[in-house]
Parts: sequence; structure tokens; C-alpha cells
Amino acid sequence: MAGPLVIAGVVLYGMIKGVMDSKKLSEKKREEIYIQIIQNSRYHIVIFDARQVDDMGISECLRQGLLEIMHHLPGHDYLFDGNCTFGVQNIETMIKADEKIFEVSAASILAKVTRDRIMIELAALYRQYGFDNHKGSLFFQPFPEIRRQVRRIASHKLMPDNARQSLIQSTQGLISLIVNGRAIEVE
Repeated sequence: MAGPLVIAGVVLYGMIKGVMDSKKLSEKKREEIYIQIIQNSRYHIVIFDARQVDDMGISECLRQGLLEIMHHLPGHDYLFDGNCTFGVQNIETMIKADEKIFEVSAASILAKVTRDRIMIELAALYRQYGFDNHKGSLFFQPFPEIRRQVRRIASHKLMPDNARQSLIQSTQGLISLIVNGRAIEVE
């Protein structure tokens, strides 16, 4: 994963037209709805940079992020999109909640837009990595895009700290990147 891990929690004041799973909205539509969500909710966004994710691990970051959201948005029922609570008490989980639950969709939009904005900033600083072309997690890209991105990263040898990669595996071949951000092997 390049870039930060972003988690959001939302308590909406009312319905907002067009809110749905962030992955099903165009970038322009997400940006428009983001503003409406901000204006019509209580929300909290948590950002862990790549170094924090590397140091603490993604599960611990998610656990701390969920606790922080619960602290900033107290007195509500909490639903996390997925199937794991990461050891956090008083939280329910639901697979694909961002497709089923309006508030989770809104949180998904806040997290996605926040992360996309950060990736655009990183792309301006580190043009050689093409972060503006794949703002989402590298792990959710089709295999040919993963290979292109890995080659792009490997050709520049060292990644900046805030954009390091973790181990990437694919059933179609093994691509290894790690060790203090140094690209080690590309097949």
C-alpha cells in the first residue's frame, strides 16, 4: 500500500442525495458529496501515514483508529465495514457495509476523498511514482497495473518514507518490495 491509511466515522444529521459506496462514485461526485457530508454531520477522520502503518501494523492502526473515532463520536452504535473488530469492544461488523448502510457509505466517501487528496499531494512531490494515476491501494488494482506500478517504483530504487510499499504477492507471480523502502526484486 502506498500512502496513508485513512479511517472515517460519520453521524449524519439527515439523508444526503447520492451517498453510496465510494468506489461506485466518480471522483467528481465523491468530491461534491464530501462537502455535503461535512456540512451535514458530525464526523472524525483518522490518518495513519505509511511509517505508522509499517511500525504498528495495519491491524493496530485500525484498532487505534476505531477507538479514536468512538472517543470523538461518543454515545452511538458503531458499525465497521468488514468482519473484524480488531479487539475493539462495543462495535459491530458487517461485510460490504459501505454498500448497504448509508452512514458507512458516507464514512467511506470521507475516507476515500481524504486519501485521494493526500495521494495527489504525494504525486506532486514524487512524480516518478505515478500516485495520481492510482490513488487507491495498490493491492486493489488489477494485476497488470500492480506490475506497472512495481516496475515504476523499482526503477527509482528508493521510495520516500511516506510512500513505502509492503510485500505484494500475486497468484500470477511474486513481486517483492520491502526492506526500508528499497525495491528488492521485480519479476
